[in-house]
Amino acid sequence: MGCYDCCVRCLGGIPYVSLVATLLCFTGVALFCGCGHVALSETEKLVEMYFAHNHQDYVTLADFVQYFQYVIYGLASFFFLYCILLLAEGFYTTSAVKQTYGEFRSTGCGRCVSTTFVVATFILTLIWLVVFAFTAVPVYFLYNMSFTCHTINLLAETSSSLTQHGWVCIDARQYGLLPWNATPGKVCGMTLVAICKTKQFFLTYDLYIAAFAGAGITLLALFVYVIATTYNFAVMRFMGRKSMTTR
Repeated sequence: MGCYDCCVRCLGGIPYVSLVATLLCFTGVALFCGCGHVALSETEKLVEMYFAHNHQDYVTLADFVQYFQYVIYGLASFFFLYCILLLAEGFYTTSAVKQTYGEFRSTGCGRCVSTTFVVATFILTLIWLVVFAFTAVPVYFLYNMSFTCHTINLLAETSSSLTQHGWVCIDARQYGLLPWNATPGKVCGMTLVAICKTKQFFLTYDLYIAAFAGAGITLLALFVYVIATTYNFAVMRFMGRKSMTTR
């Protein structure tokens, strides 16, 4: 067998769909975990500096940030291992395995493993869909905050009254970041505009957008994995029936 035939044989054994899904998953999880971790810390600082003067008002938020940052560490490790397993399962079901090791026989254990991956990946996709929707909440909050600042600037430029823009506010309590008895809980007028001009606000906003994009990329990778694992399961079933008929 020549070098060209060997290369074609090796390239034919690569599960390209699983490989693309793995790269997408690694990229998405890295964005989500890395940017989300820093964004949570910056959010806590923003709330502490501008929306809550009493530590007891944002202690729940601080605990949530701390716990979720530990969850992020676990998510990164879990997805790394799970993606490697899915990629290995993709290699296992390629035609190169059959060509290399002779006539391929699908065992009951192999079909059970493929079924487990299909079900687990589908459940994980549903769970991550909820995470993806949850990630949109801080992006929506900071977008509203930025849009409100733009509105205040327009009112300040077009109105002769110095107090007209004072009633335009952002209330963090409406988004569940603080309890309803938190004081002040909201920021209004030019104070809000000053916050929107800080580097901390822009950094937090950009980080949440990146984390949201990372969650979307991960969700796309999981959808691709569902397709790949379903195809692999069909291959295992087909090979299982074929092996039974050739005995």
